[in-house]
Amino acid sequence: MAGNDWINSYLEAILDAGGAAGEISAAAGGGSGVAGASGEKRDKSSLMLRERGRFSPARYFVEEVISGFDETDLYKTWVRTSAMRSPQERNTRLENMSWRIWNLARKKKQIEGEEASRLSKQHQEREEARQYAAADFSEDLSEGEKGENSNEPSIHDERTMTRMPRIGSTDAIEAWASQHKDKKLYIVLISIHGLIRGENMELGRDSDTGGQVKYVVELARALGSTPGIYRVDLLTRQISAPDVDWSYGEPTEMLSPICSENFGHEMGESSGAYIMSKVLGEQVGSGQPVWPVVIHGHYADAGDSAALLSGALNVPMVFTGHSLGRDKLEQILKQGRQTRDEINATYKIMRRIEAEELCLDASEIIITSTRQEIEQQWGLYDGFDLTMARKLRARIKRGVSCFGRYMPRMIAIPPGMEFSHIAPHDVDLDGEAGNEDDSASPDPPIWADIMRFFSNPRKPMILALARPDPKKNITTLIKAFGEHRELRNLANLTLIMGNRDVIDEMSSTNAAVLTSVLKLIDKYDLYGQVAYPKHHKQSEVPDIYRLAARTKGVFINCAFIEPFGLTLIEAAAYGLPMVATRNGGPVDIHRVLDNGILVDPHNQNEIAEALYKLVSDKHLWAQCRQNGLKNIHQFSWPEHCKNYLSRVGTLKPRHPRWQKSNDATEISEADSPEDSLRDVHDISLNLKLSLDSEKSGSKEGNSNIVRRHLEDAVQKLSISVSASSVEGLSENVRWPSLCGRKHIIVIAVDSVQDADFVQIIKNIFEASSYRRLSCSVGFVLSTSKSISEIHALLISGGIETSDFDAFICNSGSDLCYPSSSSEDMLSPAELPFMIDLDYHTQIEYRWGGEGLRKTLIRWAAEKNSESGQNVIVEDEESSSTYCISFKVTNTEAASPVKEIRRTMRIQALRCHVLYSHDGSKLNVIPVLASRSQALRYLYIRWGVELSNMTVVVGESGDTDYESLLGGVHKTIILKGSFNAVPNQVHAARSYSLQDVVSFEKPGLASVEGYGPDNLKSALQKFGILKD
Repeated sequence: MAGNDWINSYLEAILDAGGAAGEISAAAGGGSGVAGASGEKRDKSSLMLRERGRFSPARYFVEEVISGFDETDLYKTWVRTSAMRSPQERNTRLENMSWRIWNLARKKKQIEGEEASRLSKQHQEREEARQYAAADFSEDLSEGEKGENSNEPSIHDERTMTRMPRIGSTDAIEAWASQHKDKKLYIVLISIHGLIRGENMELGRDSDTGGQVKYVVELARALGSTPGIYRVDLLTRQISAPDVDWSYGEPTEMLSPICSENFGHEMGESSGAYIMSKVLGEQVGSGQPVWPVVIHGHYADAGDSAALLSGALNVPMVFTGHSLGRDKLEQILKQGRQTRDEINATYKIMRRIEAEELCLDASEIIITSTRQEIEQQWGLYDGFDLTMARKLRARIKRGVSCFGRYMPRMIAIPPGMEFSHIAPHDVDLDGEAGNEDDSASPDPPIWADIMRFFSNPRKPMILALARPDPKKNITTLIKAFGEHRELRNLANLTLIMGNRDVIDEMSSTNAAVLTSVLKLIDKYDLYGQVAYPKHHKQSEVPDIYRLAARTKGVFINCAFIEPFGLTLIEAAAYGLPMVATRNGGPVDIHRVLDNGILVDPHNQNEIAEALYKLVSDKHLWAQCRQNGLKNIHQFSWPEHCKNYLSRVGTLKPRHPRWQKSNDATEISEADSPEDSLRDVHDISLNLKLSLDSEKSGSKEGNSNIVRRHLEDAVQKLSISVSASSVEGLSENVRWPSLCGRKHIIVIAVDSVQDADFVQIIKNIFEASSYRRLSCSVGFVLSTSKSISEIHALLISGGIETSDFDAFICNSGSDLCYPSSSSEDMLSPAELPFMIDLDYHTQIEYRWGGEGLRKTLIRWAAEKNSESGQNVIVEDEESSSTYCISFKVTNTEAASPVKEIRRTMRIQALRCHVLYSHDGSKLNVIPVLASRSQALRYLYIRWGVELSNMTVVVGESGDTDYESLLGGVHKTIILKGSFNAVPNQVHAARSYSLQDVVSFEKPGLASVEGYGPDNLKSALQKFGILKD
């Protein structure tokens, strides 16, 4: 926070003054001198001190510091202290607060030093990543890659060449409709933040229900009314609780279309826009699987969900952050009050940041409201670098390899507004008021609620619409208004600060700000000049804008930082010029509208002068008003949807190449395509892995490289056959077991020795023997081991591979099935498994392949060189096409997962990094691959209901342990001394397990030991076995 360097000077004044009146000038002069204030400001400070009467240096110090610090706790303490009646006790508390602030300043300097060191290290790492990328990019850099001043368009400079001619233009919509009349797009939006419903949104009810909720609902409504869109589903939480309205518990709500009469496209029976808190499959596609064209996540929590759903369905993902965790972290750190660990303990912010990093990994497009968000906020993340993004974009345009590096496309599309119902008030510049509205219609009730505050209601109204939050900087606005005599004489001030009944019943933060506002009004004697109504409805906000415009007023947003500033656009639509903070989204809004003045929110004199300039200069006011009305169409919902769909339309479909069929098991060989096609398909799904690697290696060199090349070749062959319009080919697979199971038991115990693991498998078989014989229960083995390691383990334990329906191996990068017939085996030396190459098409998104492998080997070599020993070496035997495996020989010197993941992200390499439970194996797999994602694939591909799956785990597990605990499936945790302690490489997590997993959820059970009776009891609890 600017202006805090004079804290020590004031502290010295407190210690030296001793309450003597003769030292007033020293205290005031020293403080203002350090702050760099002018002599005029010192005179004003002295005048204010004389007006107070008896001077207390501690009181003066605290007042000045509190006004400069964005410190909620100190602010609340100051309010309570100021209200105390005992002067002695009040002064004691003020002096204690002074020492607290001094300690805060010292701590702030320490944190600033640590952050400066961290940023320096981050900058160095990014420069090294760029050098590595430049070394990999063997071809010369194009002009577009050389720097900021090149002719290559910026990655975020996504302006459309044409603009809609006016607000609510039907011509532009009809043009779009004619171009896209044959398209029927299905779009899924996800937002689980705040309270969401279509009508009467309770904006401001809590900190989560704000502008983002309004934005996402209106986006769904606007898209659902756009030609070319068949349906839009907004997925959110279903909330049934006594303290919220019953409407939040409704499973589905249809959103009324916007101006549907203007659209000529045909609407289907279930088309339009819906809010859905419970997915009802029969509403979409008549119960048949319908793949959306895009899945759009909003905010970090929904972005995390969207990434997983995008990977499960193999559908492109789009993300909008709204408010970013790293930016919030930086702002809190700047206050100097908390360290990173303390902030994370309070806000769980590292989990949020990791979710946003995952969105960068998984998204095709990141939509922002402003360019500032791209350059200054997303630039804080490991997974995005503007310079690297430009280089990759340039190489892609030239058709040159990027060596496995990927960067999402950043696009700035301002939020839209519905302007069709807005009729800006005509203004007569020569008269005191504009042309009157329809004289027959009464004034809105909210006008009277506001006007009753003013002694002269005809003066221009300065309107502020914001929550009573310290970030909104309302107190600075009141000080600016109160200390500018000319402005007070010329204008009134209206503060719409949410709704309140009793201040003491508000949250402590809001109550503290509101109390301060009331005290400042009293301090500057602003009665009759400031309005602060207690209540207003959301539907009355347009009337408030109209009232301000009718009085030729000004709208102001002087927040310290404003991510976008939707209220600025709303005000401009009603003909109000603006004064706005120059920090954040208002910069971009002003660039488009050119309808006001940007100010430094920390400078109250600048705020006051900007307001005075607009309300005193009629011609400037009229020009700003006209500019706003002329350019406001660029923020309309039709314009937003047109830009949005033009970007989404460029995304390459990644829908599965197979179709789900419940009748797959009934297709016989006689019904299959001709033998030649069937043989090709059998090859693609029955790739055999050789156990005799030494023999194979002697004949063909490196067996693992040959195997990977063979898989790639067969996969390409399978895809080419699928593209030849041979329908029903994948239904020819003879895998009846998965499709016919009522329940699936997934064995994913990572924390035990091999002997215990084999015994756990046998005991589970024994506990479910009855169901097993009736074929109603199936089994899946899920592990970080390779398929050859699994086979050797099962054979050593006397377990048949055919006892399992599927094998999830290599940490979820490979999915295998037991061979259905011995005649498929070419020789006894071959593994009796079939690799599901359709699963590979699901997880191959953004897989870096050989480029990633090369970078990982280089990274491993650097780590080995630093430690002077082979800490980590490539394990070619366990590696596969979609898994790069390493052996870890010294876990104490091994890098934690978060460091490896960060290193890869900085180099624009997207991957999922996992350690085995004992830390001896490191697997690097595709970013959207995991053991939990493989379970979702079994549901999507074969119709195995996730709610009918039960996952058996130990007390701890591999890096992906948390993903096996959450979800709609059931979980059984085996507890006991047989569980080994996880290796220390798992200790250095970005966030704790408790931040993401609830061990109290209904579908989770714990059992002591792994005896058959204990396991049987747990399975009976979940209804898998009968009592």
